[in-house]
Amino acid sequence: MGFNGRQFVNTVGKHMSVLANIIDKIFPPDHPANTLSGATIAPATAPPGPSTEPPTNLTDSAATSQPPVTPMPTVDIAAILDTRQSARTDPLDWRTSIVDFLSLLNLDSSLEARKSLAAEMAYPSGRDDSDHLDVWLHKEVMKRLARNGGEVPVGLKT
Repeated sequence: MGFNGRQFVNTVGKHMSVLANIIDKIFPPDHPANTLSGATIAPATAPPGPSTEPPTNLTDSAATSQPPVTPMPTVDIAAILDTRQSARTDPLDWRTSIVDFLSLLNLDSSLEARKSLAAEMAYPSGRDDSDHLDVWLHKEVMKRLARNGGEVPVGLKT
């Protein structure tokens, strides 16, 4: 996978969302967050997945036929991004700046790209200033990474 000058394309030729590109750059290829279904990168309003509660009636064939739920493996986001930063000569503050975060991942950090990411993530309308957009995007990306199995430093998820 890689940047072809216009859009990112996954290995089966489908265009990937900006968030999918972020996840692809951070999570290992075999991590559930990198599935092509996109179910794991859905917004918080998506319906919840299967219950992790054990069946209450073990004689119910539908309850016993479900496969066990495997916990999602965690990925240390800070360790991965800090390692990337240590290999660079330019100082990027990925912990506070969405522009630096995207740049560290070698993704387009232009205002146009950030607006595209904001549209994909359902940025609340009514606020057009880029400073507010950037703060919101950084927090929302960190929340999405955490929901997908990323271990995000506590202060960055709120």
